[in-house]
Amino acid sequence: MERPRPARAPDGRALLWAALALPALTADRLGLNEPRPLWQQLAGVAVLAVAAALSRRLPLVTFGLAAALSFTAAPALFTVSYGPALGVFALLLGLRAGRARPAVLCFAAVGCAGTARIVLVGVDPAPEWLVMTGTLLFGCVFPWLGGRYWRQSRELAEAGWLRAARLEDEARFAEERARLRERARIAQDMHDSLGHELSLIALRAGALQVAPGLAVEHRTAAADLRAAAADATDRLHRIIGVLREDDDEPAPLAPAGETLEQLVARAVESGLPVRYEPVGQGPAAEPGGVAERLLHRVVREALTNAARHAPGAAVTVAVTGRAAGAGRAAGTSVTVTNGRAAQDGSRPSRGGTGLLGLRAAVTAIGGTFEAGPHKEGFRVRAYVPEQRTAVRPAGSARAPFTHARRRFAVGLGAAAGVGVVLVGAAFGWYAYAETHSVLEPAAYAKLRPGTPVADVERVLPERDVNDPPDERAPAPPEGADCRYYRASGELFVSVDHFRLCFDAGRLVAKDVVPGLGLSGEGREEYEEFAR
Repeated sequence: MERPRPARAPDGRALLWAALALPALTADRLGLNEPRPLWQQLAGVAVLAVAAALSRRLPLVTFGLAAALSFTAAPALFTVSYGPALGVFALLLGLRAGRARPAVLCFAAVGCAGTARIVLVGVDPAPEWLVMTGTLLFGCVFPWLGGRYWRQSRELAEAGWLRAARLEDEARFAEERARLRERARIAQDMHDSLGHELSLIALRAGALQVAPGLAVEHRTAAADLRAAAADATDRLHRIIGVLREDDDEPAPLAPAGETLEQLVARAVESGLPVRYEPVGQGPAAEPGGVAERLLHRVVREALTNAARHAPGAAVTVAVTGRAAGAGRAAGTSVTVTNGRAAQDGSRPSRGGTGLLGLRAAVTAIGGTFEAGPHKEGFRVRAYVPEQRTAVRPAGSARAPFTHARRRFAVGLGAAAGVGVVLVGAAFGWYAYAETHSVLEPAAYAKLRPGTPVADVERVLPERDVNDPPDERAPAPPEGADCRYYRASGELFVSVDHFRLCFDAGRLVAKDVVPGLGLSGEGREEYEEFAR
């Protein structure tokens, strides 16, 4: 049995065409446009159908078709029939076209074409050009900017969701990484703390082994204890090597409240010959801070290596505080130096993962670390800068979006300002031209055919009508020069017009042309004055 197909939703392009065709068919009937032949209206609706069909794939072409329709209806580009289509297709152009340059070039081409057409066929070029410019700005550029803003907002929202998903993945990875780093931190702390304590145990066992007056079995037990401590230290080192990762940089951890001087004193009590030498200003690290904990770790690791690899050798711990200077931050420098072991003449070891971890930890916060042979012994030197919390400027991550919004607002404000000036100038010129082309009905009634032109011009206004209603007026006398004047100073409505025709220097005919949507009552009324 064949599965029934779901009902297909109506095509959005068909709905768009229906919405845009409605004003194109009704504007003339409502008197909002000059009457046009039926074939022109049908041709305009057909062009709108083609534009709606191409609106998704070729938005620039659809806008060009709407602009061409508007120019065919009015040289100033502004028409009630095709103005909505012009604005809608400009909006779709900004919404669906990725690049801005083709749209800008298209707007410039429309402006140039409109200017050329007004200059060639326009009745009054100045106001028509102002109207065309205002229509291009408010009816085309502004909707296009709105479409681009809408498109960028959608893209920004999609990018935000993608970034949120990526941040969730990064948070999971960071959590796993933090778990591994915590494991490495615990391992490193075991290496530093237990290794140090086991080294001190081995050192005390060695001192007990060589103590005078001790029985042979006690010397043997002390030697066994020393060997067991050394073996435990080696096994701990191998275990830590398994737990630790090569790229881990665990945070240094010091016993709570223990200072460098207390650490050295505890090593001295265990039998390690250590001398503590604070130099200059003394330690400059903040108590309990990252720098102090890291210095504690450096000294502890150096003392542990000295006890293991150079037992009995003298050790010197020098700590120097450095104040901030030219090109140098404040910090603390520590140097741990040990001589050659008295028991054997072997060269000191360069250390293992402990020193490598220290180097990584110190350099990670901007310090310097050196470890290597020095004269007959070994030296570890580290400089740790004073750590201060860097405060990031609020909103710095949003700076690019803030700048983009500011540029958009400035551009939109500038365009709006220019548009307001142009529209104001166009309205001012329209009001001036319309109000200065009014012929009073009483003056019209006194005019008689056969009156000389000089006598007629005394009662005429200083301007005649720029856009005369020729199509509604009766046929003029052959060879006569006809002029049109408004019968009222009302704006934005269709009013009656007076037509005066002159030939051979005299008035030969006078007629009343009713306004759109009016009956012949107006003609009869003004003919009363003529009689």
